[in-house]
Amino acid sequence: MHKTIGRLSLYRRLLNGLVAGGVKNVYSHELAKMAGVTAAQVRRDMMAVGYSGSPTRGYDVRALVESIGESLDAPEGQGVALVGIGNLGRAIMAYFTGRRPRLSIVAAFDSDPAKVNRVIHGCRCHSTAEMPEVVRDLGIKIAIITVPSSEAQAVTDALVHAGVTGLLNFAPSPLRVPPGVYVEDIDMTMSLEKVAFFARQSLKLKEIAK
Repeated sequence: MHKTIGRLSLYRRLLNGLVAGGVKNVYSHELAKMAGVTAAQVRRDMMAVGYSGSPTRGYDVRALVESIGESLDAPEGQGVALVGIGNLGRAIMAYFTGRRPRLSIVAAFDSDPAKVNRVIHGCRCHSTAEMPEVVRDLGIKIAIITVPSSEAQAVTDALVHAGVTGLLNFAPSPLRVPPGVYVEDIDMTMSLEKVAFFARQSLKLKEIAK
């Protein structure tokens, strides 16, 4: 399920790019090539969301985007909290502004008084002391953590206690959560180290091939 959801999200991003480029239809093998999977995998994933294309015209791009959205997004929409309004937090807020109508950052929190009671990228910023109350009042179940490692676990505990069940963690430390709470860790340092390693490997192979 985890991999399927990841592929569906990727398909939607690719399809939105096609929509922006004026493309109306796409075949499974074309979408598969863009996504780095097989055409058979694309067709299985589309069957999972209840969408089928035409043998002669392929998939209707806009209709497929809508069908994937019906599977991935909550019909009533979901509000997200962001904790840590530093450079990364602000960048994430800017990125999500208007991007996903059914999934949007509705409250931000920080311990810096200079950032409290401000509206940044259309989002009201609160003190972290207000976090439990605001999260409960807004019915928030998802949160993004962009605080320093030393603060991440305390923030996580407060969010979970307030009812959050899904966390996107940018802090460079693992989080301890109870069963039923999903955590997605985004470790940019580890990802960059992987890129650097394979870039070196690629250079070595080119040197050997000479």
